[in-house]
Amino acid sequence: MKILVINGPNLNMLGIREPDIYGSNTYSALENYIKSCASELGHEVTLFQSNHEGAIIDTIQQAYKAYDGIVINPAGYTHTSVAILDALKAVGIPTVEVHLSDISIREDFRKHSYVSLVAKKTICGLGFEGYKKALELF
Repeated sequence: MKILVINGPNLNMLGIREPDIYGSNTYSALENYIKSCASELGHEVTLFQSNHEGAIIDTIQQAYKAYDGIVINPAGYTHTSVAILDALKAVGIPTVEVHLSDISIREDFRKHSYVSLVAKKTICGLGFEGYKKALELF
């Protein structure tokens, strides 16, 4: 299957940003992990990361009829972006939401996810392993 993996804002700062929450591994290490897992599972993956909501929406729209699935960690946009939700709904591609940390036990504002309204599953709190679990669902 062709899977698009989208990572939202500040994930490029892994290893620097709040290592007590997100760990000490870098974004590059995450990319390598995802590619390795996808290869093991026989998936073809494209990785995309942006700090810009519009770029994420553009990428989702461009995925229409080009990908079999989307794995998305919308990061800070999880709790704020109806526009990303609408883009996912528009393309109708099966989507799995991933979060490195467990958003259900963090600050109150992090407990609501717009993307979860369209995702067939949300995986939280497993760190990098969450991406593997998401890929396995496809």
